[in-house]
Amino acid sequence: MTQALPKLLTFNEFSEWYPNDGRRYELHKGVIFEMPPPSGSHEKVVAFLSRKLTVEFDRLNLPYGIPKTALVKTPTAESAYSPDVLLLNLDNLDNEPLFQKQSTVSQAASVPIVIEVVSTNWRDDYYNKFSDYEEMGIPEYWIADYAALGARKFIGNPKQPTIFVCELVDGEYQMTPFQGNTAISSPTFPQLNLTTQQIFDAAN
Repeated sequence: MTQALPKLLTFNEFSEWYPNDGRRYELHKGVIFEMPPPSGSHEKVVAFLSRKLTVEFDRLNLPYGIPKTALVKTPTAESAYSPDVLLLNLDNLDNEPLFQKQSTVSQAASVPIVIEVVSTNWRDDYYNKFSDYEEMGIPEYWIADYAALGARKFIGNPKQPTIFVCELVDGEYQMTPFQGNTAISSPTFPQLNLTTQQIFDAAN
């Protein structure tokens, strides 16, 4: 994360401010953050996961899609995130009041899966976004910590590259870690044929 503007903004103010300058911005509890340019390894992981999910929802003929740029607005905090991989349920977008003009979703029914690929701002993925996506009721949230940047209490000591699949159960996320050659278990796509090592290899 880089420079933050001092004035606390509402989402509407953030949306009106958002410049068309080719950069990515997020709103974190009323504060604007410019997202730093991602590394090549980060983008390769994003591309790999997007391809794998696309193949699976296409195989199942589900009304899903992965947008290039879209925001997820939290229900209570003045926050809006630009996830690394956002799987949208296209059938629910007519119910989204902000989608047509602002490419923003705020309903859990619109988001079967959201994925954050961890970078240097790992606390956002493990804490802020974790709690906000949980509060929204998004049923499945992946934390793809391919570079083992998170805290040892999450990924072990010594740190190990880890994929967390967080499944919403009774309103709370249950985190399941996957490491090494373990096959990932996705509640949304139970037949997804994907191992953690494949994701880690995609970064190289």
